[in-house]
Amino acid sequence: MWRALLFLPLLLVIVLFAVSNMQPVQVGLWPFDLTWQTPLALAVLLIAALAFLLGALVAWAAAGPSRRRARARIRAGEAAQAELNELRAREAKRVEAETTARDQAMYSGTGSRAVRVIG
Repeated sequence: MWRALLFLPLLLVIVLFAVSNMQPVQVGLWPFDLTWQTPLALAVLLIAALAFLLGALVAWAAAGPSRRRARARIRAGEAAQAELNELRAREAKRVEAETTARDQAMYSGTGSRAVRVIG
C-alpha cells in the first residue's frame, strides 16, 4: 500500500514529463563522433536511469564490508548456538546419569520396584 502511494506520483510525473517533452534533440558523445536524434524525454530519462544504476552500484559496493562482517557474525552465532546445544545435551545426559545412579542406589537394597517416570 505504502509503496503504491510513493510509486504512483513518481510514475505520474515521469509520464507527464515524457509526454510534454517529445521534441527531438540531437545527442552526441564527445570523444567519439557519434550523434543520434532522439526525443528529449528519452534522452533525459535514459541518463537518469544510468545515473541511478551507477549510484546503486556504488552503494552496493560500499556496503560490501558490512555484508561480509554480517555473514561472519551469523556464522559465529550459528557455531555458538551449535556449541550451546551440544553442551546442553551433554549436561542433560550427565544429569540423567546422576539421577539414574542415585535412584538405583536409593532403591537397590529395598527390593522396591519403583519406576521413575520421565516427562
